[in-house]
Amino acid sequence: MFKNYRWHILWRVLLLFITISIAALLLVRGWYLYELFTLPVIIFQVTDFYRFHKKAQEEVEQFVESVHYRDFSRYFDVKHAPLELQPLRKGFNEINTTFKVISKEKETQYQYLQKILELVDTGILSYEHTTGEIGWMNESFKRMMGIPYLKTIHSLEKRDTALYREVLALRPGENKVAEITHDRSSFKVLLTATAFQTSGRIYKLVAFQNVSEALDETESKAWQKLLSVMTHEIMNSIAPISSLAETLKNRLQLSVAGVSERPDGLDDLELGIDTIKRRSEGLLKFAETYRNLNKITTPNFKKLYVRDLFGNLHQLMQPTLLQKQIDLEVILKDPELTVQADSNLVEQVLINLLVNAMEAVKDKPDARIVLSAYANPGNKVILKVADNGQGMSHEVIDKIFIPFFSTKKNGSGIGLSLCKQIMMLHKGNIQLQSVEGEGSAFMLQF
Repeated sequence: MFKNYRWHILWRVLLLFITISIAALLLVRGWYLYELFTLPVIIFQVTDFYRFHKKAQEEVEQFVESVHYRDFSRYFDVKHAPLELQPLRKGFNEINTTFKVISKEKETQYQYLQKILELVDTGILSYEHTTGEIGWMNESFKRMMGIPYLKTIHSLEKRDTALYREVLALRPGENKVAEITHDRSSFKVLLTATAFQTSGRIYKLVAFQNVSEALDETESKAWQKLLSVMTHEIMNSIAPISSLAETLKNRLQLSVAGVSERPDGLDDLELGIDTIKRRSEGLLKFAETYRNLNKITTPNFKKLYVRDLFGNLHQLMQPTLLQKQIDLEVILKDPELTVQADSNLVEQVLINLLVNAMEAVKDKPDARIVLSAYANPGNKVILKVADNGQGMSHEVIDKIFIPFFSTKKNGSGIGLSLCKQIMMLHKGNIQLQSVEGEGSAFMLQF
């Protein structure tokens, strides 16, 4: 294109040079009459060259303008253009077509990447390192934080101060586990950061990966291994003591059966042996309760209507609720709501939670328990058991799912651990929201 354009210019310059040379020669020879014929030709050539140059400049300006505004759809008419400008316009059209293809490819890649980032469960946030201005954040991050929009990274401080400080302190290439608190519930996230530079600006990109389920599973396996060893050692050590105490008691009774007068200190001896036997049996029973945590077989998953699940539960627990004068409210806005679960295991979890809720509200004059179900924005089904009881302190909340930890005087401490293990078998989780003095709510997420 530009080669043809240069030839047009060169040809016009050459003709103008020849014409001027002839005019100069006629002027030197004194042939003024002939000079009058060459002068109009020179004027025409100069004018035509000026028009050509001006037209070409206008074409270039129009092309530059279309590039500046990224208007690659603009088409330069080649067919009706002057012959000398046709190669130029054709070249512009080819450049526009190339830019259009490149722009389309970039847009396709951007859309593809954006869809991928929207589909992943990992929250992603990028911001300008100096000003803190948010560059981009995906839907997973918005759901994690429960926010629709952030203008700057500093706005995160109002939502979660601890998380905000962790994000700012995180260096590119580092990994750190942090805790996100949302709707009075919390979960663990793995923070990973990297940095990149574009258009002279440095951006920091942070990934938020929910690792609560993985940590819960690891913690559960660690507890199982520890308790398995403890159970084995306790039962091996205590069983002979209990058996020996029983034998000693029987022999002692046989020895004094034929004696008319009981020796001094015999009652104390019998009491001591009874105490050893009773405490040994208590330890054996304590160790035996752990086996309940390992009796769960592979769940039998099937489609369950939540309305049927709640109906069976209400029918089962209603006599006890009436006897204790506790009001049970069932909220189910979608009667067609279903879960893929093992009905027996899920009923066991809900019964445990209802029993705990009844214990929590027993001293309340307006005792009330709410059983509800709904689908969250991520289309995951949530079953919720809430009460207006005494609530729990932060110390209790941190320990509530630890095996054998119980706030009840005669509690075994395996109920909520069992619930957590059942929910893990369903690839779900159980979360607790509690405010001391106001009440608690357990949420089962499938």
